[in-house]
Amino acid sequence: MTVKATWNNVELAESDRTILVEGNQYFPADDVRTDLLEKSETSTHCPWKGDASYYSVIVDGSRNVDAAWYYPEPYEPAKDIQGFVAFWKGVEVSGTNQDTPEIRPPGR
Repeated sequence: MTVKATWNNVELAESDRTILVEGNQYFPADDVRTDLLEKSETSTHCPWKGDASYYSVIVDGSRNVDAAWYYPEPYEPAKDIQGFVAFWKGVEVSGTNQDTPEIRPPGR
């Protein structure tokens, strides 16, 4: 089975190679419709994953600001999500992958 990300009835991503991190499915960038993403100036910091950058999702003229994020240079404990994108802010993520690896914060 695959995991899908959908917003405004448009599929943003579909993959059977997601990685689960703290309840969020991260999609390989190759499985994401990057034509629907626009880089944002927003950034945040996670103490164990590093600095996150954001994309706004644009579908049929509607914009969901900062609805996707990624770690361009994740710290060592989260190195496997480099090149992966996660979604939130109303983006529906559904489905499961039986073999989805899960990354946990150090010590958990």
